[in-house]
Amino acid sequence: MKLLLPWALLLLATAPGPGPRPAAGAQDSCSQRCGDLRGLCSCHPTCFGLGNCCSDLQDFCLEIRPYSGSMMGGKDFVVQHLQWSGPTDSVICRFKESVQTLGHVDVSGRVHCVSPLLYETGRIPFTLSMDNGRSFPRSGTWLAVHPSKVSDTEKSQLVNETRWQYYGTTGTTGNLSLAWNTSALPASSVTIELWGYEETGKPYSGQWMAKWSYLYSLATNIPNSGFFTFIPKPAPQNYQRWEVGALRIIDSQHYPGQKDVRALWSNEHALAWHLGDDFRADPVAWARTQCLAWEALEDQLPDFLEELPDCPCTLAQARADSGRFHTDYGCDIEHGSVCTYHPGAVHCVRSVQASPQYGSGQQCCYTAEGTQLLTADSTSGSTPDRGHDWGAPPFRTPPRVPGLSHWLYDVISFYHCCLWAPECSRYMSRRPSSDCRKYRPPRLASAFGDPHFVTFDGANFTFNGRGEYVLLESVLTNLRVQARAQPRTMPGDAQDQGTGLTAVAVQEGNSDVVEVRLAGGAGSLQVLLNGEVLSFAEQSWMDLKGMFLSAAAEDSVSIMLSSGAGLEVGVRGPFLSVSILLPEKFLTHTQGLLGTLNDNPADDFTLHSGQVLPPTASSRELFRFGADWAVENASSLLTYDSRFLVNNFLYRPKHDPTFWPLFPEEITPSPGQAAEAARLCGDDHFCSFDVAATGSLSVGNATREAHQLHQRRVQNLKPVVSCGWLGPPANGQKDGIKYLVGSTVYFHCNNGYSLDGAEVSLCQADGTWSMPTPTCQPGRSHTVLLSIIFGGLALVALVTLVYVLLRRRKSNT
Repeated sequence: MKLLLPWALLLLATAPGPGPRPAAGAQDSCSQRCGDLRGLCSCHPTCFGLGNCCSDLQDFCLEIRPYSGSMMGGKDFVVQHLQWSGPTDSVICRFKESVQTLGHVDVSGRVHCVSPLLYETGRIPFTLSMDNGRSFPRSGTWLAVHPSKVSDTEKSQLVNETRWQYYGTTGTTGNLSLAWNTSALPASSVTIELWGYEETGKPYSGQWMAKWSYLYSLATNIPNSGFFTFIPKPAPQNYQRWEVGALRIIDSQHYPGQKDVRALWSNEHALAWHLGDDFRADPVAWARTQCLAWEALEDQLPDFLEELPDCPCTLAQARADSGRFHTDYGCDIEHGSVCTYHPGAVHCVRSVQASPQYGSGQQCCYTAEGTQLLTADSTSGSTPDRGHDWGAPPFRTPPRVPGLSHWLYDVISFYHCCLWAPECSRYMSRRPSSDCRKYRPPRLASAFGDPHFVTFDGANFTFNGRGEYVLLESVLTNLRVQARAQPRTMPGDAQDQGTGLTAVAVQEGNSDVVEVRLAGGAGSLQVLLNGEVLSFAEQSWMDLKGMFLSAAAEDSVSIMLSSGAGLEVGVRGPFLSVSILLPEKFLTHTQGLLGTLNDNPADDFTLHSGQVLPPTASSRELFRFGADWAVENASSLLTYDSRFLVNNFLYRPKHDPTFWPLFPEEITPSPGQAAEAARLCGDDHFCSFDVAATGSLSVGNATREAHQLHQRRVQNLKPVVSCGWLGPPANGQKDGIKYLVGSTVYFHCNNGYSLDGAEVSLCQADGTWSMPTPTCQPGRSHTVLLSIIFGGLALVALVTLVYVLLRRRKSNT
């Protein structure tokens, strides 16, 4: 009951009246107390719903707009609710206690800050000083995002970006153009600069550093017209070591290279257009030299491939394993499969989490048939990354800098070896595709409808208690998933005799706490981070502490945890549905309503005490099982930010002993209702139960759809046997690039060679090929021998025919 006292104090507190500026940390002020629940009044976001906020909350706990921008910086944002009438030249914005930028106060008294150039993504705490840095009592959060996730209107655009990155190669000369939105940078004249990115020091050492550097200006003091065209000239020799960079546009009032000022950045890109005369004279030879140098460096660096996860075997598995893999936006089947770097693929995914030691990433690409596309068969195959494209905590140092480490170690080398020179085999041999022989699909459990539960081991039951319950606990990673269940409220305030999930919360280890709950509007979701409601108006993807969060659709949210576990929470009818994916390492390490994951459904109904209810337990016995997994106040992850939630779930028992639902054996639908349910539900007993319990076909249909979705996911995640890649013989070829059970590969030899071994090999159920790759022996091939044989026979036949004709002619004469 430790949490009850602070909450009780909050509810009893009254907001203080206006007065002198409070001392920092005063219990009746939010100065340096943002997020604090304690004190005479609250500085936590929940106070808005509870009506117990300190009167100066919005003066010190800052809301900003916009709230997000590129980690490259240069974004102007405005502090809301703070009108400043004091000195206007003393504003300092400090990010992560270390990076400072100058702010300003506009003519309306609004305070502005400029986001700095960072080397990380995620929620960045910042503090604000209005006295030239003497104190920083105000605080807020800035969301720094990967440059690829920034709106095009916030960036300058390289017109025909491919042309920029091939400039100087055969056939690519002339003008280059840059365009931008002038309203995004209010200035009468601008300067256009080139910045270069590099990582210096010994790789994988404490001296390995990431750095952006101002190189030179392409134009200064030109009109802010939104368009610039120029003919590139080779850069001076001392700048040519930078091969990856970006353009920055700033107000000409700033001196060239001035840091952390309002700016528009282009995409990072290969700086072919600024390279020297040696590149332009012979780009293939230049690129080949760079490729060979990269190859030599790679051979000295640690092998990062060993700690990467194996790719899923099929496209269906890759899309279903949403806790560990996420769509690679460069090849997305939902957006037309425009796979520039992987022609022949229709969809690629990337591993969500970077590898623990080296910060590397996996990529997996698939054909239209749903099978893997491997680099061993095609340069279109998927390639792993020494630097994960999304970076990895703690960020800031190589190879964990989002996007940029990936560019230096995986992308620019692809340009050297594959795009500017014909040396792609060298690249592919050091970035080989992962096959799926070691891949193990995750295990799936779901809860939906009234609510109904399907455990990780496949047991299913209905538990419609009213309260807050443990769906899942695992000591392996200290993973906790909790849910709130409430009756459906109908017109006239009548309530069903069943319940459904209205909120789901999750935390793993010391990660952030994310809660997904039904909002006031029908069918809409609300997402809370550590008790604060999140806005997705600007960004649908967020890098959080210990997890990634995606809200690409209005009615569903994906949560990807650092352990590889994943949650999918969505709206289904009047309630939430939740699906949880757990990697195989969680075997024997789970408890809660979703069962004990151990491939044995017989022990899924295990109580806290260790007592196991039999699989044949009655619905009333299972109601006791569900009630036993009620959340305790001291360990609750759920948010109580309204009087209703406080009074009904915080102060009352976590399982409401006064609420008795309908049990399946007690339901006697009318003949008409039974017939309607049969037509809608078929043999889905969950759907039939919900129609009978609620009298609503739409509720039953939502349950049926959620159950079907679970069943499809289970089907998609079934293990598939792979025999692994099978290569062609030397001096020969093969037909077939599928390596799953039942697949066949055919072999044949080049002219001048004969096949020694089997012509075909079959992938067997035990994961082995029926025959090894044959060899092609020097000598006449079967084709040549057959040609000689049949040619000889034809010659004999011709001679015989001539002889017969001559004999006949002679006999006739």
